[in-house]
Order: sequence, then C-alpha cells, then structure tokens
Amino acid sequence: MTRDPKGELQGGRAPALADQIEALLLSGEVLPGARLDEQGLAQRFQVSRTPVREALRQLASSGLIELKPNRGAFVAEVTPERLEEMFVAMAELEATCARLAAMSMAPVERRGLLRLHETMAGMAERKDVDAYAAANETFHALIYQGAHNSLIEDAARQLRRRVTAYRRAQFRTAGRLASSQAEHEMVVKAIVSGEPAKAHAAMLQHVDLVGASFEKLIATARTPAES
Repeated sequence: MTRDPKGELQGGRAPALADQIEALLLSGEVLPGARLDEQGLAQRFQVSRTPVREALRQLASSGLIELKPNRGAFVAEVTPERLEEMFVAMAELEATCARLAAMSMAPVERRGLLRLHETMAGMAERKDVDAYAAANETFHALIYQGAHNSLIEDAARQLRRRVTAYRRAQFRTAGRLASSQAEHEMVVKAIVSGEPAKAHAAMLQHVDLVGASFEKLIATARTPAES
C-alpha cells in the first residue's frame, strides 16, 4: 500500500473519510445538486486530496453523489417527481409505525418518547437547529422501534436514510422548528394514549408537511434575490 504526499496510506483513510463526508451530506448542510470542492473537503477533514478523491468514488458507487467528467463531484439530486414519491412512501411507512406503536409500545417506551418530546420543546424554543435535528432522528427511531415489527422498522429506516438530507434541510425554513414540535405533539399524544387511528393520521400529516417545507426551501433558494 502506497502513501500520498502527506504520508497517509492510500485506501486506508478513505473508508472512514467516506463515512464523515456521508454524515456531512446527510446532515442537510450541503443540499442536493451542490458541487463538492475537493480542496475544501481536504481542509475540513485535515487530509490531502488523495483520500478525498477515493472517498468520493466510494460515495458515487452508493449513489449518494455523482461524478461528472471535467466538472467534479456533486451531491446526487433526484427529480421532483421522484422526491415526491419518496416522501409519499415515507409518510405511509411512518404513519404505519405510529399506528402500530400506539398499539404495541410498552409503558416504559411511551414514557421515553414523551420525555424526549418534552426535551425537544426546549430546543425548539431556543431555535437550536442542530440539537433539534439530531433529537428528531432519535424521536422517529423510537417510533419505528415501538412498532415492534422488524420488517416495517427496517423498511422505514432504509427509506429515511435516502431522504435524511431533505428532511434535515427543512428545519432551515422560518418557524419550522415550532411547527414540527406542534406536529410531534399530536403524534405523541395519540401514541401515549393508545389511539392508533389518530397516531396514523397525525404522523401522515406530519411527514406530508415535512415534504412541503422542503419544497418551500428549494423554491426560496431558486428565487433570484431582489436588487
């Protein structure tokens, strides 16, 4: 195994670096369609460009980014139609998880969900986007687990992974944290009180609004600034 100019083992650093870059993309900090600057990534992660190139090739094979000849690497971008399909599927899966959770969650699981929801209220009030986004991942994971159906849980997790960047990005829209918390309130109340139909309806509406918020964010980003 050879070394690059900084003494790094080629191929040895890339897998871990690919994970770090993937986490960056899934955080929503870099939107789909954005160009990835090799030098900027090298500086950010304190490596040379050699492992960055290898990491980008690995991510390209997974479909997370696209490598365009003579143009560089770009965050993979799906068509509006495909994205809508993904959010519709996500809404149905999560609504099913919420319905099953309302039926199957143990008392200790319901209390854990309620405690996290109450903690997230403070994050929303402080407008702590990063903390809220991270807690939001746990919030939905608890509901997947609470469904007590491993096949549906796995399907929900896999699809959520594909839309994570889009879901996290929507927290940038004005007032979205407060709205998300209010939507969660309806979901939590229905699950904790054991009302499957209400839990299903509340989660379905929540994920639909997540998709709408992301579409609003993209529309705003594409509108030329007024001079």
